[in-house]
Amino acid sequence: MSTAGPLGEYLRARRELIGPGDVGLPAHGRRRVPGLRREEAALLAGISADYYLRLEQGRDRHPSTQVVEALARALRLDADAAAHLHGLARPVPARRAARPSERVPVGIRQLVGSWAEPAFVHGRHLDVLFANPVATALAPIFTAGVNLLRAVFLDPSVPALYPGLTAVAANAVAGLRAQVGPEVDDPRLIELVEELTAGSERFRRLWARHDVTARAGGGVRVFQHPELGELALRYEKLAISGTTQSLVVYHAEPGSPSARSLARLARRAAPR
Repeated sequence: MSTAGPLGEYLRARRELIGPGDVGLPAHGRRRVPGLRREEAALLAGISADYYLRLEQGRDRHPSTQVVEALARALRLDADAAAHLHGLARPVPARRAARPSERVPVGIRQLVGSWAEPAFVHGRHLDVLFANPVATALAPIFTAGVNLLRAVFLDPSVPALYPGLTAVAANAVAGLRAQVGPEVDDPRLIELVEELTAGSERFRRLWARHDVTARAGGGVRVFQHPELGELALRYEKLAISGTTQSLVVYHAEPGSPSARSLARLARRAAPR
């Protein structure tokens, strides 16, 4: 972590992703760095260039709510990114004792285990904590003990599983950013980021962007199963109340080829 701190690093990363033309500013003169200049970001936010510089350099780490909102507008942050910025601007509480091992609530384990749809639970650092048999049959990376981020970037078998790996990788990194929030000094996080930074150029590029996505949400994933072929599945990601865990469940459009393939997969995976 640089002396700029999480807030300063985030402001710089997001500023460098915006060109002057994106915000209606003329692009006069030769630019030695990508994105907006600091004084341009300050102008758009309605604050002094000196104050903005202090924020980026970590000399002021707790701007007011009004300033944070102005910065979010200036940097064109969406709702998830703006919420993340607000979190970074809040004072970080005193460091707590080491986190206990993440345990999936018994009721969630029973519920997920009873479903015929692929479902799994992951923890704060995207470690799979629990998965039902059909999830593992759909994708071996959905197995308890696997770290999803490490699998996406370092497992050579994963590209064959995800035709849309580029989007999957970006979403995984943004999801981890959202999960950890301002607690970037977490030893487990540091260890994981160092490992992936050393092993994957793609991870280094994505991590440097500071993208975030909300813990909850949904979308579509396409899997290339070695036996059943292509399955286009919707997924729903739900935050588990009272924990830092998320529940992910996949399902298919009723009556679709993917639904039929998923039903066959569920029959194969069912305990005998």
